[in-house]
Amino acid sequence: MATASVILTVTHGPLDGRSFRFDERTTAFLGRARDCNPQLPDDDDHRTVSRHHCLLDINPPDVRIRDFGSLNGTYLNGARIGRRDRGESVEQAAARAFPEHDIKDGDEIRLGDTVFRVGIDRSRPEKTKVVPRCVHCGADVGGEIGDRDGEYVCAECRSDPDQLARDYIAGSWRAGRYEIVKLLGEGGMGRVYLARDLGTGELVALKMMLPEVAADPHARAQFMREISVSQSLEHPNIARIRDADSYAGVFFFTSEYCAGGSLAARYRKQPVPVDEAVPLILQALAGLEFAHGQGVVHRDLTPHNILLAADGTLKLADFGLAKAFDQAGLSGLTRTGTAAGKPFFMSYPQAINYRYVGPEVDVWSLAACLYHLLTGLYPRDFDGDRDPWQVVLETAAVPLLSRRPDVPRQLALVIDTALRDKPAIGYPTAAEFRNALLLKGV
Repeated sequence: MATASVILTVTHGPLDGRSFRFDERTTAFLGRARDCNPQLPDDDDHRTVSRHHCLLDINPPDVRIRDFGSLNGTYLNGARIGRRDRGESVEQAAARAFPEHDIKDGDEIRLGDTVFRVGIDRSRPEKTKVVPRCVHCGADVGGEIGDRDGEYVCAECRSDPDQLARDYIAGSWRAGRYEIVKLLGEGGMGRVYLARDLGTGELVALKMMLPEVAADPHARAQFMREISVSQSLEHPNIARIRDADSYAGVFFFTSEYCAGGSLAARYRKQPVPVDEAVPLILQALAGLEFAHGQGVVHRDLTPHNILLAADGTLKLADFGLAKAFDQAGLSGLTRTGTAAGKPFFMSYPQAINYRYVGPEVDVWSLAACLYHLLTGLYPRDFDGDRDPWQVVLETAAVPLLSRRPDVPRQLALVIDTALRDKPAIGYPTAAEFRNALLLKGV
């Protein structure tokens, strides 16, 4: 059961009285386009509203809004929060970064003549408020977490994550079982360490994840439930999660250590020969097909979490971590602004239907990874400061041969088909994409 909901109620305009309820972590686009939710009518009364007018990042009970450089602007409580200048083109406006604004219960959003009132339903009884404290040092963190309940690590403790990891491993989480050897890397969700299992002597990858919001019991339970499914995945091309737990606001996971590192680190945006790139993706597709057969969708495939073992075997890592962490609401409001929220390897269906994506979005992302290996570039043109979400909504992948003419034509056509995502993704299953590559690409 959700612990909070965000409700948008139309209080003025042709849709007066209609309500839109969001119970889970999601991204909502407002405008006249058919892929918007809420969608405003495409009629004379709404000509002042852009097709993709603004973006709502929703993580109940938190909400954030950003205008997309619309002609007539978005208004929050009567104040304009974004609008392109008169005479400024859509392209010029898209190259500007419009600020994001947090939304509170009772706030009003106006697009043209339509007004939405924001309601936040916490769906839980009132209780005596206590001063929220950092579960690591005990400092008051009320200003950091607002009205949220749950365990939280303060900003000062977060500033030294290595010490935080050592403290938890030594004293709290699986006490005495692991020791940290060195830092392997860090990303949008946390830090990854090389660690040693003191019982077996085996080297493992240990990931520490700190929620951006207070982790209440419901969110922790939802997250760990999802991870238990991912732990069951046993396949040569999947880096299995060995151990997982949460304690005092921190989540830890261990998985097999892949000494060859990630594809992103190995190739560093340098074009890779066809006869090297395609076999790597074929291995990835084998792992992907198995996971999908078990009902698990990755939803965050990038070259950073596709790893190589010491013997060259490719391993898909972090299966289910990003999806579970985000859907449980633990990642905070990250999809609109930070690097972790930029959809460089995300398909159009995933952008507009974030909560209900299926296996086909992983196939698209893996095709995007192959494109990136072959060209050193992203499939779409994420040029300058243009809003990346608008790029996904409004542009298609650049044909492969226009960026790398020496790729065999039949292979390029297969990859271009895989990266088609309107009205549907070109290859809906990993098996179909894999078979097409085997027929035309190897």
